[in-house]
Amino acid sequence: MLVFILKRVAWAILTLLIASWIAFLLVHLSGSTPGGVALGQGGTPEQVAAYNERIGWNDPWVQQFGAWVGQVLRGDLGVSLIDGRSIGDDIAKRLPVTAALAFFGTLLSSGIGIVLGVTAAVRGGAVDRGITALSGVLLSVPAFWIGVLLVYVFAAQLRLLPATGFVPLETNPEAWVRSLILPVLTIAITSAAGIARQTRASMSETLTQEHMRTLRAIGTPTTRIIYVHALRGASLPIIASVAIQFIVLFGGSVIIEVLFALPGIGQALQSATGSADLPFVQALVLVATLVVVIVNLGLEILNRTLDPKLRAS
Repeated sequence: MLVFILKRVAWAILTLLIASWIAFLLVHLSGSTPGGVALGQGGTPEQVAAYNERIGWNDPWVQQFGAWVGQVLRGDLGVSLIDGRSIGDDIAKRLPVTAALAFFGTLLSSGIGIVLGVTAAVRGGAVDRGITALSGVLLSVPAFWIGVLLVYVFAAQLRLLPATGFVPLETNPEAWVRSLILPVLTIAITSAAGIARQTRASMSETLTQEHMRTLRAIGTPTTRIIYVHALRGASLPIIASVAIQFIVLFGGSVIIEVLFALPGIGQALQSATGSADLPFVQALVLVATLVVVIVNLGLEILNRTLDPKLRAS
């Protein structure tokens, strides 16, 4: 297991370097320069050129990338070209927002999706068809529409929850919870369908296996067969689906964060891209890739732990 983990860590580091290099190339091929962004329209061509020269923008790309990697390893992600604020400090403030949104959204959508999927697989018939149809509808509805509908009902009409905004946990725990309810519900409603379908497919396949029939024949309680033996046997694809869901939510929550005015990573990426804040874009890509790599590494280790066949390989 130790050798396996070391190999996966090495691949994770390589993945980070490749993703960072791709982001670095895209930033340099974007047509914008740090001098042009920082000085704006008021900067003369001479001033822009002098700014770019001073920060080493004209140095060979390999040299620039190596300097940037060394800077990151020292814990310095640079400063914003727009207002000069520390990128690392800004990301540190935004990271808990996106992390909470992705974590609780994944947790709630997983709970709903697994319950629906197990119910569809066990009950079959009209229940199965109804849940499958509902999943299809939810998969086709944009998250933005669900969010707007929830805001209209719970914020505009019932006035039970805030429509937008975010309150840090350390400032007011109750307000923090209230500010996350509608975004998390939006995510859960639109994301549970995919997990429900994966759960149904995995459970249906597991329930037809020979050892399930044996358990029924020897009188094992149905609830134990379903929720212990079958669900455990179907767990690997479900866990993979949940992990992918978390990755998607963490890296693709721009719409939700903009809709509910949440100061997270997604909102920052939209703002940095729109303003051509090149160092900020590169740092955000690095952070998002790091999260994806960590989740994938954890998923592989968990799969190897749960699956005897993988442990023996």
